[in-house]
Amino acid sequence: MKTDLGDLNAFVAVARAGGFREGARTSGGSASGLSEAVRRLETQLGVRLLNRTTRSVVPTEAGQGLLDRLSPALNEVEAALDVVNGFRDQPAGLLRLNVPGSAARLVLPKIVPAFLAAYPDIRLEIITEEGFVDVLAVGCDAGIRYEERLEQDMIAVPIGPRTQRYALGASPGYLDRHGRPEHPRDLLEHACLRSRFSGRAMAPWEFHHDGEVVRIDATGPLIVQAGGGSDLAVDVAIAGGGIVGLFEDWLRPHFESGALEPVLEPWWQRFSGPFLYYPGRRLVPAPLRAFVDFIKATAE
Repeated sequence: MKTDLGDLNAFVAVARAGGFREGARTSGGSASGLSEAVRRLETQLGVRLLNRTTRSVVPTEAGQGLLDRLSPALNEVEAALDVVNGFRDQPAGLLRLNVPGSAARLVLPKIVPAFLAAYPDIRLEIITEEGFVDVLAVGCDAGIRYEERLEQDMIAVPIGPRTQRYALGASPGYLDRHGRPEHPRDLLEHACLRSRFSGRAMAPWEFHHDGEVVRIDATGPLIVQAGGGSDLAVDVAIAGGGIVGLFEDWLRPHFESGALEPVLEPWWQRFSGPFLYYPGRRLVPAPLRAFVDFIKATAE
């Protein structure tokens, strides 16, 4: 049985994305074209591969089995074709990165413009997602995460600042009305604007000072999803709604403008910066290899 490779790629794109419209966005095709390709593949194989409803598209048992076997095989095909890039004057192709919102906001703006200028034949697609993912399974070449989220079989390359701090800030007006905390335990008497990752329990705020470690389960009027909702929490803090906790670099412009005042700065927790990670078990595509070389050459 001879099966068209394009139909297989269409099925993988739709199954990974969870829909024809989403698959079209990630693959650069059209939803109708993907639908026709999957229908053609199902007819040829004589089995339904996707269960379609008005709200979702999910693989059948047969479809999931095919997806599990196809994904690594198609990745190897892409890697084999990418060998041709070695004969070009400049690397070319699509580079897809899966990154948290903090990296998209605080790390990549200092890297991406110069990288795209240096490699005009590379197209860069950034997918923002907060949880750790198998980059190959979601159709990406690499991701950015913090050290504690990395698997041992991943190659990890430092990217961006090597030390960061988790900061607290509040508007001067709020602090004038409610007082300025002198110890992390004072936060229990304040309105704290919290964030948490989807599907995970809300982690306590952690503070370090002179060998003392304090963890506080602060409460307040607002909880947002980490990344996507962080700007809302900042806006509420600026409006006097409470104390917000976030990356120092995220809050720094508001500290400098005076819209926010640092809170408990001697206690702010330091942690190591993020890493670009990718699987070490496959050939590195030329666009990713160029990106890795670029961030190493421009490391802070």
